[in-house]
Amino acid sequence: MSAALAALVGLAWMSVAPAGATPHAAAPHTSDVPAALAASAAAGANTPFAIYEGEAGTLGGGAGAVSLTSAPTTQYSSATLEASGHAYAHLGGTGQSVQWTNTTGHPISFVNVRASIPDSASGGGLTGTLDLYVDGTFRQALNLNSRQTWVYEGNNNYNTSDNQNPADGSPRVFFDESHTFVTGAPIAPGATFALKKDSANGASSYDIDSVDVENPPAPAAQPAGSISITSCGAVADDTPTNGAADGQAVDSGPAIQNCINQAQSEAKTLWIPQGTFYVKGTTGLRASGITIAGAGLWYSTVYRDVPVPNSTPLAALFELTSCHVQNFHIDADAVSRSTIGGDGGAMDTTGTDWSAEGIWTQHTMSGFWASGTGGTVRNSRLTSIWADGINLNNVSLNADTGNNLTATGNFVRGTGDDAMAINSVNYNTGGGTTTYYHPMSGVTLTGNTAIAPWGGKGIGIYGGSGHLVSGNYISDTARYIGLGAGRFGVNGSDLLSATVTGNVVVRSGGNAYSQGQPALHVGNGGDGQNTGTVDHVTVTGNTVADSVYDAVGFSTSTNTLLQDNTITDPGRNGVVISPPFYPAPSGSASITGNTLTGLRTGATAYADNSAGFSATLSGNSWQTSTPPAAGPYGGTPAAVPGTVQAENYDTGGQGVAYNAASVNGNGTAYRADGIDLEATSDTGGGYDLGWTGGGQWFRYTVDVATAGTYTVGLRVAAPAAVSGALHLSSATGADLSGAVSIPATGGWQNWATVTAAVTLPAGRQVLTLNQDNGGWNLNQLAFATSGGTTPATDLAAGRATGESSHTQAYASSNVTDADRASYWESANNAFPQWVQVDLGSAQSISRVVLRLPAGWGSRTQTLSLQGSTDGSAFGTLKAAAAYTFDPAADNTVTVTFPATTQRYVRVTVTANSGWPAGQLSEVQVWRS
Repeated sequence: MSAALAALVGLAWMSVAPAGATPHAAAPHTSDVPAALAASAAAGANTPFAIYEGEAGTLGGGAGAVSLTSAPTTQYSSATLEASGHAYAHLGGTGQSVQWTNTTGHPISFVNVRASIPDSASGGGLTGTLDLYVDGTFRQALNLNSRQTWVYEGNNNYNTSDNQNPADGSPRVFFDESHTFVTGAPIAPGATFALKKDSANGASSYDIDSVDVENPPAPAAQPAGSISITSCGAVADDTPTNGAADGQAVDSGPAIQNCINQAQSEAKTLWIPQGTFYVKGTTGLRASGITIAGAGLWYSTVYRDVPVPNSTPLAALFELTSCHVQNFHIDADAVSRSTIGGDGGAMDTTGTDWSAEGIWTQHTMSGFWASGTGGTVRNSRLTSIWADGINLNNVSLNADTGNNLTATGNFVRGTGDDAMAINSVNYNTGGGTTTYYHPMSGVTLTGNTAIAPWGGKGIGIYGGSGHLVSGNYISDTARYIGLGAGRFGVNGSDLLSATVTGNVVVRSGGNAYSQGQPALHVGNGGDGQNTGTVDHVTVTGNTVADSVYDAVGFSTSTNTLLQDNTITDPGRNGVVISPPFYPAPSGSASITGNTLTGLRTGATAYADNSAGFSATLSGNSWQTSTPPAAGPYGGTPAAVPGTVQAENYDTGGQGVAYNAASVNGNGTAYRADGIDLEATSDTGGGYDLGWTGGGQWFRYTVDVATAGTYTVGLRVAAPAAVSGALHLSSATGADLSGAVSIPATGGWQNWATVTAAVTLPAGRQVLTLNQDNGGWNLNQLAFATSGGTTPATDLAAGRATGESSHTQAYASSNVTDADRASYWESANNAFPQWVQVDLGSAQSISRVVLRLPAGWGSRTQTLSLQGSTDGSAFGTLKAAAAYTFDPAADNTVTVTFPATTQRYVRVTVTANSGWPAGQLSEVQVWRS
């Protein structure tokens, strides 16, 4: 990550700014929050700590704020997606800092830092310190590490969390959390405190997401008559763990189990005093019918140490039946969410009237995996969890019931699966036996905060009946739905009733599996199986703000009530029946009294893409609004002669701009309606128009320079030949081109050009592309004067790339992805470095255009160009020279050379005045 990112300040595409400080509450309560969100400010947990966001602090020494500026176009993760507020502060050089003022009105004696430092070159993480300053004076060095972060999804590892090989690329799990007491006097109200990268701080960079600050009470005293684990031989080891266990620590597991057994037999409370007590190996602790209490979640810790790689399935650290646990911390050395990574659950719970309160859990598989009747999880913290935070279910510890369970006042951040879930299982199959479970009922999730799950939903409601999900604050999902009500897979219970009310869902949704998932979703199929019943879900009085894609989506479900909800600034559409990948061939809903503001140009307030779903609408704000105006996409007609991209059909919606039988494309990251679009591998990249079918049509507004006959080069792909595939017509319906047949090109992404001739008058006009027979894709229409040539195209667009190295998520693929804001950055301080493009076949070329993000400051890079026909032997196209990327010249450099035929074009960088690495956001290759 580079200092150049300092230019990317602000969250321009989202109106909800991250809070600077949120004393005693996890949800942002600041004056810059829109009125609709402020009206729901009571949502979320009432925590004893305040959160200061990194990007909202005062940046010093050249530090920068890094923010998500647009919806993701790939299925992979990034640090901005996983950060709270989708933004963070970046400290990339010595002397850089971020500072805040203590506005809590209370002293600060304890800090918890959510931050990311780079991985080691071979994986497995690093340790480092970062300095804390109070009122400008050094106070102490804070221990940070990346041992329990940085897993990689490239090389066919998508959606796993076991691969720690940086060479595979596409990282995820960037942030971890580290806490400590403040050395010396507490930070007084009104004082400043800062995190600063000094020369003694060894990590190359520090990304600061947020800092939690508080003033904990004194440790609780041991209850009279209780049994201390130290009386059974447990020994504390207070050597800081910093992401790994202390190999010299005593295994206190047997001693703790002995004390549990004694407490059970004597009906006494088990006491965990101050200190860190190790439980080693794969065996957990089992207790029934007792209270287990600690001195406070800041003071008493049970730490699980599992040697990795591990091959033995793990029990949970605590297996509890009808117990009460309170006021201690659970941590572990797990490095992934699977057996090999040493991961097991923190607490598996069942029984009746059990409770957990004031428990802080980190680095375990799950926080609470809990079943039974009448249990409660209250006022607990779950941060940096590998899978689910709080999963209330009907299967934990071989139970078959999950009724009247409650989770309230809890704070959950940074989970690898659902932050919170109601998980009603119908059956499980194993060893040839099928076990059935009673459907869950009467589960309550209220007043909880769920922030920044890097995998999974904020809250998932999966099956059962009579559930209440109210007053929760959900924000910043990295890849999935924020709040979903449905059924989990083929073996989940049907969802027969639930009330979802008064929740706030902010900056949620995501692009997992390239699906463009909504922020709030009702219906089956949300987890890959479009099966089962979802019925009588009442969704009222919720706020959905700044969704990454659609705000609300419906798949198959019946008798849903969507009433009096507030939707602000959706990233794509407002309410959508049957969005892409969430089919609703049948169903019913009443949609009434909902308010939507901040709809983007070209987006739709309400879209029903299902012929079989019955939706009744009344009193919604968009029903009295003017429908989107018909016109050219982007507001400007395409020029003729010139190229018309197939994905840039007009705005105006179904029956006006196009006639499409269904919404079945996956190009919804490009435009809101997503009709029949998919990413293309053709030269030029972008999207093509697919799923063609007889009777469909698409309209394009063009501006013809002069009247005359034009040759139209249609870029097409078809597995088999299609006779009479299409024709072009005028606004009056006159056939301009005659029937155009398409030859077999060999596949849906094997491209060829077919031509037709059209005679056009001068001026602005609308052309209609009529699909007469389906079975083909279209990438673009290139209009040239009769006898002329089609316009030039960037031969590198969308093409495969290679590199000498890259840092973090800034891989070579960014130079051909058509996203000016994304970029390649090589390893730092290791020149020379190179990035190359594979044009797919040998092409005649004579010009390369190099670009950096438009907002970056000026810098000079010394670079050269090489070419190759086989990707092995490279020759010089342009000798090394210094080129200045100047924002006044659009940060663009053009390098020309005598025409030559090459397949591979390589840019080698040997110096950079702006950052000690090679940096490029676009590499364009042109014939001339």
